[in-house]
Amino acid sequence: MKITKEMLHSDLQKFYTPLTLAAPLINTKTGIKINNFLLQFLKGKKIEGFKNEVVEVPSKSCDTLIRTRIFSPENQTENLPCILFNHGGGYLMGNPEQFLSIIEKFLHARPCILIAPDYRLSLEAPYPASFNDCYDTLLWSKENAEKLQINPEHFIIAGHSAGGGLTAAITNKARDTQEVKIAFQMPIYPMLDDRQETESSKDMDVPIWNTKINNFAWNAYLKDIYEKNMDVPVYAAPGRNTDFIGFPPTITFIGEYEPFRDETLSYVENLRSAGVPVKFKFYEKVFHGFDMVAPTSSVGMDAIQFTIDSFCEFYDEYCK
Repeated sequence: MKITKEMLHSDLQKFYTPLTLAAPLINTKTGIKINNFLLQFLKGKKIEGFKNEVVEVPSKSCDTLIRTRIFSPENQTENLPCILFNHGGGYLMGNPEQFLSIIEKFLHARPCILIAPDYRLSLEAPYPASFNDCYDTLLWSKENAEKLQINPEHFIIAGHSAGGGLTAAITNKARDTQEVKIAFQMPIYPMLDDRQETESSKDMDVPIWNTKINNFAWNAYLKDIYEKNMDVPVYAAPGRNTDFIGFPPTITFIGEYEPFRDETLSYVENLRSAGVPVKFKFYEKVFHGFDMVAPTSSVGMDAIQFTIDSFCEFYDEYCK
């Protein structure tokens, strides 16, 4: 479906042309490399009023160190819930600092420690690299809970887009292994299903993240699996999961004009059918990542407020 400027929410129409012009930065290997180079200049950026640390977390699966940002309250006196935040970027690009605006809102909303791994990206290291980096960071956080002043009973997993896909995958593995207790998860407009069989994933022609880019991203992320003709595990594509019993409470939202719409709707329905508490909102006439692209628009502010209000509600209910 071709999405025209006039089909978008009135607040988002002015972004149509700029996003169309910027598309080459996320739909070609050269553009992605340029984008990631530019994002390097964000590394080390701080959030005022909080402790800002950079640590090297040892991988449990290979001989690498995972650059990880840790944000926590100054003068912390008690153990707090911990958010593992997985940044978005189609598994292809990005870093934690790119999402400092939403990270800061979480930190101000409720007392917590937020840990954000700068995981390996798919053009250099396909699945399971990014998944392992994020899950290993979660295990490291639990193992060092006392030192980090984390309450090990109250882990929250969160992330947007591909970070939402990683959130769903990590939550799935934590449910399966029982290695970490997850209080609740927040896979925001998550990238879940590589099969791209739904109506929204097969035919979504819209600026920023569309069917073409989505297909490119999945092929890069699952390159090794596809080349070896292996079965795709649910930890790589959580949309393939069929067992939702025992999942933690979940918060998410999705927009009308994006490839992930139908797979997210299905994910929410499966969770609810399994008796999992879900806070969910559907936004009409918006494209993927509208809250990050247009955070001061009325619809962008509404989505951010929904995210933070839902986070506070679940924090108060499941982290006490």
